[in-house]
Amino acid sequence: MPIERIWLDVPYAEKDKAKGAGARWDPENKRWYAPRLGMRELDHWAPRPDVPELLPGEDRSFGSGLFVDLVPSSCWFTNVRWCVDQRDWGRLRNMINTRAGNRCEVCSGNSGGLEAHERWSFDDRTMVQTLRRLVCLCADCHTVTHFGLAQVKGRDEEAFAHLRAVTGMSDREARNHVQDAFTVWERRSHVDWTLDLGILTGAGITVQPPPEAASRANLASHTLQRERPSASAETSATPRISGFGDQLMRILGF
Repeated sequence: MPIERIWLDVPYAEKDKAKGAGARWDPENKRWYAPRLGMRELDHWAPRPDVPELLPGEDRSFGSGLFVDLVPSSCWFTNVRWCVDQRDWGRLRNMINTRAGNRCEVCSGNSGGLEAHERWSFDDRTMVQTLRRLVCLCADCHTVTHFGLAQVKGRDEEAFAHLRAVTGMSDREARNHVQDAFTVWERRSHVDWTLDLGILTGAGITVQPPPEAASRANLASHTLQRERPSASAETSATPRISGFGDQLMRILGF
Protein backbone atom coordinates (compact mmCIF):
# COMPACT_ATOMS: atom_id res chain seq x y z
CA MET A 1 0.00 0.00 0.00
CA PRO A 2 1.53 3.33 -1.06
CA ILE A 3 2.58 5.68 1.73
CA GLU A 4 0.59 8.92 1.84
CA ARG A 5 2.91 11.91 1.65
CA ILE A 6 2.77 14.71 4.22
CA TRP A 7 3.26 17.49 1.70
CA LEU A 8 4.99 20.79 2.46
CA ASP A 9 5.03 24.18 0.73
CA VAL A 10 8.74 25.01 0.57
CA PRO A 11 9.90 28.04 -1.49
CA TYR A 12 13.03 27.40 -3.54
CA ALA A 13 15.00 29.91 -1.48
CA GLU A 14 14.24 27.91 1.70
CA LYS A 15 14.89 24.40 0.36
CA ASP A 16 18.24 23.98 2.12
CA LYS A 17 16.78 25.12 5.42
CA ALA A 18 13.84 22.73 5.04
CA LYS A 19 16.14 19.87 4.07
CA GLY A 20 18.25 20.54 7.14
CA ALA A 21 15.09 20.32 9.24
CA GLY A 22 14.33 16.86 7.83
CA ALA A 23 12.21 17.53 4.76
CA ARG A 24 12.61 15.20 1.79
CA TRP A 25 12.13 15.77 -1.93
CA ASP A 26 9.73 13.73 -4.09
CA PRO A 27 11.17 13.94 -7.66
CA GLU A 28 8.07 12.50 -9.30
CA ASN A 29 5.69 15.06 -7.80
CA LYS A 30 8.39 17.75 -7.60
CA ARG A 31 7.43 18.63 -4.05
CA TRP A 32 8.88 18.49 -0.53
CA TYR A 33 7.33 16.35 2.19
CA ALA A 34 7.75 15.37 5.84
CA PRO A 35 8.89 11.72 6.17
CA ARG A 36 6.78 11.17 9.27
CA LEU A 37 4.12 12.77 11.45
CA GLY A 38 4.93 15.06 14.36
CA MET A 39 7.97 16.85 12.92
CA ARG A 40 7.28 20.21 14.54
CA GLU A 41 10.41 21.75 13.03
CA LEU A 42 8.65 21.52 9.64
CA ASP A 43 5.44 23.24 10.77
CA HIS A 44 6.64 26.48 9.17
CA TRP A 45 6.13 24.86 5.76
CA ALA A 46 2.77 23.23 6.49
CA PRO A 47 0.75 23.35 3.25
CA ARG A 48 -1.84 26.00 2.62
CA PRO A 49 -5.14 25.05 0.96
CA ASP A 50 -4.79 23.77 -2.62
CA VAL A 51 -5.27 26.30 -5.39
CA PRO A 52 -8.37 25.43 -7.49
CA GLU A 53 -7.54 23.87 -10.86
CA LEU A 54 -9.55 26.55 -12.61
CA LEU A 55 -8.79 30.00 -11.25
CA PRO A 56 -11.82 32.31 -10.93
CA GLY A 57 -12.31 33.96 -14.30
CA GLU A 58 -9.43 32.07 -15.96
CA ASP A 59 -9.89 31.37 -19.69
CA ARG A 60 -7.93 28.21 -20.49
CA SER A 61 -8.62 28.61 -24.21
CA PHE A 62 -6.93 32.02 -24.29
CA GLY A 63 -3.52 32.17 -25.96
CA SER A 64 -3.31 28.54 -27.06
CA GLY A 65 -0.42 27.20 -29.10
CA LEU A 66 3.17 28.36 -29.45
CA PHE A 67 3.94 31.96 -30.36
CA VAL A 68 6.36 34.72 -29.44
CA ASP A 69 4.73 36.47 -26.48
CA LEU A 70 6.93 39.43 -25.57
CA VAL A 71 6.31 41.33 -22.34
CA PRO A 72 6.38 45.13 -22.85
CA SER A 73 9.34 46.81 -21.12
CA SER A 74 6.88 48.86 -19.06
CA CYS A 75 5.52 45.55 -17.69
CA TRP A 76 8.81 43.90 -16.75
CA PHE A 77 8.86 42.59 -13.19
CA THR A 78 5.07 42.36 -13.12
CA ASN A 79 5.07 38.60 -13.73
CA VAL A 80 3.18 36.37 -11.32
CA ARG A 81 6.30 34.94 -9.70
CA TRP A 82 7.43 38.47 -8.80
CA CYS A 83 4.03 39.62 -7.54
CA VAL A 84 3.09 36.77 -5.21
CA ASP A 85 4.59 35.32 -2.04
CA GLN A 86 7.11 32.55 -2.75
CA ARG A 87 4.96 29.95 -1.01
CA ASP A 88 1.92 31.00 -3.03
CA TRP A 89 4.04 30.77 -6.18
CA GLY A 90 4.92 27.19 -5.24
CA ARG A 91 1.24 26.36 -4.77
CA LEU A 92 0.37 27.87 -8.14
CA ARG A 93 3.21 26.06 -9.90
CA ASN A 94 2.20 22.72 -8.39
CA MET A 95 -1.40 23.23 -9.51
CA ILE A 96 -0.37 24.26 -13.04
CA ASN A 97 1.95 21.28 -13.50
CA THR A 98 -0.52 18.79 -12.01
CA ARG A 99 -3.51 19.84 -14.10
CA ALA A 100 -1.31 19.63 -17.22
CA GLY A 101 -0.27 16.08 -16.31
CA ASN A 102 3.34 17.27 -15.86
CA ARG A 103 3.58 17.83 -19.61
CA CYS A 104 3.97 20.94 -21.75
CA GLU A 105 0.56 22.19 -22.84
CA VAL A 106 1.96 23.04 -26.28
CA CYS A 107 4.24 20.21 -27.39
CA SER A 108 3.39 17.58 -24.71
CA GLY A 109 7.08 17.25 -23.81
CA ASN A 110 9.02 18.14 -20.69
CA SER A 111 12.47 18.83 -22.12
CA GLY A 112 14.53 20.93 -19.75
CA GLY A 113 11.86 20.85 -17.06
CA LEU A 114 8.48 22.57 -16.82
CA GLU A 115 7.85 26.27 -16.30
CA ALA A 116 4.76 28.37 -15.67
CA HIS A 117 3.92 31.09 -18.16
CA GLU A 118 1.32 33.85 -18.04
CA ARG A 119 -1.04 34.74 -20.85
CA TRP A 120 -2.02 38.41 -20.73
CA SER A 121 -4.51 40.58 -22.58
CA PHE A 122 -3.81 44.27 -23.18
CA ASP A 123 -6.67 46.76 -23.44
CA ASP A 124 -5.40 49.76 -25.42
CA ARG A 125 -8.43 51.83 -24.37
CA THR A 126 -8.19 51.36 -20.60
CA MET A 127 -4.44 50.59 -20.55
CA VAL A 128 -5.07 47.54 -18.36
CA GLN A 129 -2.90 44.42 -18.57
CA THR A 130 -5.06 41.50 -17.43
CA LEU A 131 -3.86 38.03 -16.45
CA ARG A 132 -6.13 35.68 -18.39
CA ARG A 133 -4.49 32.29 -18.00
CA LEU A 134 -1.55 30.37 -16.53
CA VAL A 135 -0.05 27.70 -18.76
CA CYS A 136 2.51 24.92 -18.25
CA LEU A 137 5.36 25.02 -20.81
CA CYS A 138 8.54 23.04 -21.28
CA ALA A 139 11.78 25.02 -21.19
CA ASP A 140 12.10 25.01 -24.99
CA CYS A 141 8.59 26.37 -25.61
CA HIS A 142 9.05 28.92 -22.83
CA THR A 143 12.26 30.14 -24.48
CA VAL A 144 10.33 30.74 -27.71
CA THR A 145 7.66 32.81 -25.99
CA HIS A 146 10.35 35.08 -24.49
CA PHE A 147 12.24 35.44 -27.76
CA GLY A 148 13.81 38.76 -26.77
CA LEU A 149 15.29 37.19 -23.66
CA ALA A 150 16.49 34.27 -25.78
CA GLN A 151 18.33 36.75 -28.00
CA VAL A 152 19.96 38.47 -25.04
CA LYS A 153 21.17 35.05 -23.83
CA GLY A 154 22.38 33.99 -27.27
CA ARG A 155 19.68 31.33 -27.64
CA ASP A 156 17.60 32.90 -30.41
CA GLU A 157 18.78 30.42 -33.05
CA GLU A 158 17.58 27.39 -31.10
CA ALA A 159 14.36 29.21 -30.15
CA PHE A 160 13.71 29.96 -33.81
CA ALA A 161 14.28 26.32 -34.75
CA HIS A 162 11.91 25.12 -32.02
CA LEU A 163 9.23 27.61 -33.13
CA ARG A 164 9.38 26.21 -36.66
CA ALA A 165 9.47 22.58 -35.51
CA VAL A 166 6.40 22.88 -33.29
CA THR A 167 4.26 25.18 -35.46
CA GLY A 168 5.28 23.96 -38.91
CA MET A 169 5.97 27.53 -40.04
CA SER A 170 8.25 28.11 -43.02
CA ASP A 171 11.41 30.12 -42.48
CA ARG A 172 9.77 33.24 -43.92
CA GLU A 173 6.57 32.76 -41.90
CA ALA A 174 8.54 32.34 -38.68
CA ARG A 175 10.68 35.40 -39.38
CA ASN A 176 7.59 37.50 -40.11
CA HIS A 177 5.96 36.19 -36.93
CA VAL A 178 8.96 37.18 -34.79
CA GLN A 179 9.21 40.59 -36.41
CA ASP A 180 5.49 41.26 -35.91
CA ALA A 181 5.86 40.31 -32.23
CA PHE A 182 8.66 42.85 -31.79
CA THR A 183 6.57 45.53 -33.53
CA VAL A 184 3.70 44.93 -31.09
CA TRP A 185 6.19 44.85 -28.19
CA GLU A 186 7.65 48.24 -29.13
CA ARG A 187 4.20 49.85 -29.34
CA ARG A 188 3.06 48.42 -26.02
CA SER A 189 6.31 49.36 -24.30
CA HIS A 190 5.36 53.05 -24.57
CA VAL A 191 2.34 52.51 -22.27
CA ASP A 192 2.36 52.31 -18.46
CA TRP A 193 -0.06 49.44 -17.98
CA THR A 194 -2.26 48.91 -14.92
CA LEU A 195 -2.03 45.35 -13.65
CA ASP A 196 -5.17 43.22 -13.14
CA LEU A 197 -4.45 39.99 -11.24
CA GLY A 198 -8.07 39.30 -10.35
CA ILE A 199 -7.89 35.59 -11.20
CA LEU A 200 -5.25 35.22 -8.45
CA THR A 201 -6.83 37.32 -5.72
CA GLY A 202 -10.13 35.54 -6.38
CA ALA A 203 -8.36 32.26 -5.56
CA GLY A 204 -7.04 33.58 -2.25
CA ILE A 205 -3.54 34.38 -3.52
CA THR A 206 -1.96 37.44 -1.89
CA VAL A 207 -0.30 39.77 -4.40
CA GLN A 208 2.28 42.45 -3.75
CA PRO A 209 2.76 45.58 -5.86
CA PRO A 210 5.45 45.32 -8.56
CA PRO A 211 8.29 47.87 -8.88
CA GLU A 212 7.39 51.28 -10.29
CA ALA A 213 7.15 51.19 -14.09
CA ALA A 214 9.98 53.72 -14.53
CA SER A 215 12.46 51.46 -12.74
CA ARG A 216 11.66 48.15 -14.43
CA ALA A 217 13.94 48.49 -17.47
CA ASN A 218 16.93 49.31 -15.26
CA LEU A 219 16.18 46.33 -13.01
CA ALA A 220 15.99 44.07 -16.06
CA SER A 221 19.24 45.45 -17.45
CA HIS A 222 21.17 44.72 -14.25
CA THR A 223 19.63 41.26 -13.99
CA LEU A 224 20.27 40.23 -17.59
CA GLN A 225 23.78 41.64 -17.79
CA ARG A 226 24.84 38.78 -15.50
CA GLU A 227 23.27 36.20 -17.81
CA ARG A 228 24.46 37.54 -21.15
CA PRO A 229 27.04 35.38 -22.99
CA SER A 230 30.66 36.54 -22.88
CA ALA A 231 32.08 38.54 -25.78
CA SER A 232 34.15 35.55 -26.92
CA ALA A 233 31.05 33.35 -27.04
CA GLU A 234 29.14 35.99 -28.98
CA THR A 235 31.80 36.27 -31.67
CA SER A 236 32.15 32.52 -32.10
CA ALA A 237 29.20 32.36 -34.50
CA THR A 238 26.98 34.69 -36.47
CA PRO A 239 23.48 34.90 -34.90
CA ARG A 240 20.96 33.40 -37.28
CA ILE A 241 18.26 35.86 -36.24
CA SER A 242 20.42 39.00 -36.41
CA GLY A 243 18.42 42.22 -36.38
CA PHE A 244 15.54 40.97 -34.22
CA GLY A 245 15.24 42.61 -30.85
CA ASP A 246 17.51 45.60 -31.53
CA GLN A 247 14.99 47.78 -29.66
CA LEU A 248 15.25 45.47 -26.66
CA MET A 249 19.04 45.61 -26.71
CA ARG A 250 19.01 49.41 -26.80
CA ILE A 251 16.64 49.67 -23.84
CA LEU A 252 18.80 47.29 -21.82
CA GLY A 253 21.97 49.17 -22.74
CA PHE A 254 23.67 46.20 -24.42
